[in-house]
Amino acid sequence: MAAQPIVILGGFLITPEAYEPMRRWLAAQVQQPVVVVPASRLDWLLTVSGWGWARLLDRTAALLQQQAALSPTGKVTLIGHSSGGVMLRLLLADQPFQGRCYDGKALADRLVMLGSPHTALKATPLRQWVDRHYPGACFAEQVHYLSVAGDLPLADGSATARRLAPSSYRNITGNEAGPGDGLVPVSAALLADSETLVLEGVGHGDTAGIWEGAPNLQPEFRAMHQKKLDKLARAAKKPTRPSRNMRSLSPRTSGPARWTGTTSSTVWRPTLASVCLR
Repeated sequence: MAAQPIVILGGFLITPEAYEPMRRWLAAQVQQPVVVVPASRLDWLLTVSGWGWARLLDRTAALLQQQAALSPTGKVTLIGHSSGGVMLRLLLADQPFQGRCYDGKALADRLVMLGSPHTALKATPLRQWVDRHYPGACFAEQVHYLSVAGDLPLADGSATARRLAPSSYRNITGNEAGPGDGLVPVSAALLADSETLVLEGVGHGDTAGIWEGAPNLQPEFRAMHQKKLDKLARAAKKPTRPSRNMRSLSPRTSGPARWTGTTSSTVWRPTLASVCLR
């Protein structure tokens, strides 16, 4: 299948610059425009209401129309991270929402959802509404749905992930043990009737933490960042000089494995490229 433009809708409280590395990398792979829906933290806070959802979906629909007009296939690939994946399910629908009728399935034929909480015991009313009206991959005849979940052992995640994951998992599935990506359990991220993929060792986002120095299942990602890993390893071996203005100064890392909050923009890349180039 020919490559085509991509529109990315991010996750709750995550602003577009967090996805810029992923956007640039995907654009280089597909040789097509890749755009991220502009969304501030205020925009996301307003999504407690249907009006707030419509604000972001209006912007997404405008970019979808724009990119479809430029597409060699006449179609666009949609990528939604976290809450964005749930909202894009609604964008595909041809029924009115807040006085609008988006019918995104007329212009998008692929939907990739990264760590999206499709089902939850304590889901927000709007997420419940989406799952009730558009359950599973309900437009599968027109759109290829792919659900991607991360399975991150909490021992490998950040302190924030270890603190937040049990309560988040419990609120979503009733079981605080996981498995999940540090925020969303695997079972909740895999939309019914969609193609599914579980990536081991991948967290939900910046707060989950990824150890770049540990063995990585994505060789392309590993090779691309090898120079940075080597530099970090050399820096970690250098002795730390005492500061004149401080009684003591401890190194930030004790070895080559260093956490960087890059999940949403880098670890997904090989998976996204394989889907978008189909």
